[in-house]
Amino acid sequence: MTNRAAVLIHGRLQPGPAVFDLRHTAPEGGRLSTQEGLARAGIDTFAPSLLGYGRSTRFENGLDDPGNASLRPYNADGSCSWPEGCDRTHNPIFPLDQQGMHLLTNPLGGERRAHSSNVRFGRTDVWVRDIRQVIDDAIARAQPTDGKVTLIGHSLGAERVGRTLYAANPVLPGSAEVIAKVNRVVFLSPIFGGPTGPTEETTPPGGFLTFPLHVTPFEAAAATWLMPPDREAACTGHVVPGSPEQLAAQLREQETVGREWGGSDPNNPTGLNRSPTFSSYGWNTTVAGQLTPPTLVVQGFEDLGVPGGVANSSAIFNALPASMTNKVLVQVRCASHALQFEGCSGPRCTPASGTPYGGLPGEPWAGPHATLKAALSEWIKNGTFNGSASGQFTVDESGVASASP
Repeated sequence: MTNRAAVLIHGRLQPGPAVFDLRHTAPEGGRLSTQEGLARAGIDTFAPSLLGYGRSTRFENGLDDPGNASLRPYNADGSCSWPEGCDRTHNPIFPLDQQGMHLLTNPLGGERRAHSSNVRFGRTDVWVRDIRQVIDDAIARAQPTDGKVTLIGHSLGAERVGRTLYAANPVLPGSAEVIAKVNRVVFLSPIFGGPTGPTEETTPPGGFLTFPLHVTPFEAAAATWLMPPDREAACTGHVVPGSPEQLAAQLREQETVGREWGGSDPNNPTGLNRSPTFSSYGWNTTVAGQLTPPTLVVQGFEDLGVPGGVANSSAIFNALPASMTNKVLVQVRCASHALQFEGCSGPRCTPASGTPYGGLPGEPWAGPHATLKAALSEWIKNGTFNGSASGQFTVDESGVASASP
């Protein structure tokens, strides 16, 4: 018997247990859960919550302090008009005055609060350290036959995985030993671009952001499924009924403090999902061009969840070493940033010819979630997609895979 193991790394907002183990029934039966699908294929999976996410340590003077969410901005002349202080941000994904927007009633009691920490929470190598530890733990627990794991990065997790596999990392020595423990890699709905390392980060005018805590309402998780309006109409059934609500519920489960925050009623907090602020580097053409593990890149054509959209997956594939003989690009139609959760309904799901990848002959396509499970299973076991070790593929609106021209 061959034992196999995979480590799955989440993105910027949602912790691993919610992203990869959505406990929601798929319309065709079974669960939408990626981990459950891989377990049924005989693969051990590990989906940690990295530092600052889920049930990991959040720090009393870090993400446990609601006063560390953003304050109102500095004046144009650099002065601050508010006694609790002011903030700046260099990244629009971390907006200002979240204390006023989300926290003023619960738990701040009507008054904004000065920060107990005035810096961003972390930078990429903080989470590279975590990933290294999880790789070692997965190998010890699963005891894979080859002594290695497949490393999978979703969304911003792609950046953290890419940096983990950067042999020339000057911040954390020992990258070669880590890379030797990875048999294959997958970049799923990936972010891509930016500086190679912290020394290449360009300091924005006025400096980097000045607060460690970011919060979002649980129901905002539904934005993960967004796609262009015309594609929403064409991609029938891509949102499995109840799945956004299930994701929000699992985010609430993972919260230990934020569930008591938010809302306009002091007696009825609505709950907020906490995540860390960070600087971003470590995943670009330079890093991709020196990767050595066989690489699979998967992304939906309708992905609005990362800057650049579906072009990111093409850019990663094209940046991989020309000498790499085991690299595959798979782009899926009617798939958004929530590819791993998405289904299919209506006439489009029945192919005019062919069999949906990951489906059965004569049966309609179950959707991108089924294609992803099948692709990950085949890649982890064999290093192939649809029987091929290299190439570019498109999965159409009916789930049928074909080689791209």
